[in-house]
Amino acid sequence: MALIEPVLADERLRDDIGRRVERGGEHLDIWWLGQSGFLVASRGRTWLFDPYLSDSLTRKYAATDKPHIRMTRRCIDPRMLSGIDVVSSSHRHTDHLDGDTLRPLLEVNLKLKILVPAANLEFSAERIGVPAERLTPIREGQTLTLSHFRVTAVPAAHEQLEPTAAGFPCLGYVVDFGRYRVYHSGDTIGFPSMINWLRPLRVDLALLPVNGRKPERRVAGNLWGDEAARLAHAVGASCAIPCHYDMFTFNTEPPDLFVDTCRELGQPYRVLQCGEHFRFPPR
Repeated sequence: MALIEPVLADERLRDDIGRRVERGGEHLDIWWLGQSGFLVASRGRTWLFDPYLSDSLTRKYAATDKPHIRMTRRCIDPRMLSGIDVVSSSHRHTDHLDGDTLRPLLEVNLKLKILVPAANLEFSAERIGVPAERLTPIREGQTLTLSHFRVTAVPAAHEQLEPTAAGFPCLGYVVDFGRYRVYHSGDTIGFPSMINWLRPLRVDLALLPVNGRKPERRVAGNLWGDEAARLAHAVGASCAIPCHYDMFTFNTEPPDLFVDTCRELGQPYRVLQCGEHFRFPPR
């Protein structure tokens, strides 16, 4: 099977990011880097959500009965992503907390802030290979300021809400980028209090998984496309972008159901290809 080619990759993607970040502005510049990875920039500052920019899972599961066969070519070597202010991990699964991505990022971003759920602090430090003190922990309901960004953590259910003494191990993040507020849900399904957590935060842009959940995959699942569209609509998001598909053959769904439901609801949306840029709000 031929790999899906990113719209922009490697030097072309690096240069596109560099030009737009240098130009700055009050708007948001957004690149989908595959799976749940997004680079968001505003006013010359950059936040990297859940980057998976390696083949660590393909190597790990190559000789098992659950091979992680890649569908989309990696869009960029993490060593090309200099000038990153904050990187966040929503939970401990490798496609959201990848040591083979985060260690190279640290090599080229010496002052990089790394945000992780407090419940995963020690686990995250061990996987990345850094002292726990090098990471910034956060728990649900907490708001922090990191490198000029204001971030609030909300619970996520992947597929269950699993509170611990240190907080929920799966989180979503609502980040203020100047005038605009971005919600990156991490991996989650819907749960009864979800709207109550999100609606007061007045999300402008929602980044949501749409690969759904099937028992035969033998991995925790996510929102289906129609559920993601309805969530974005329920919280009043000005735009929604789907993610968490076209990475591994065993765990993907097309975004068609998301698109159809957004159209039915009148929910603004944008579907990106890996390595594609989107400006919010559009000109």
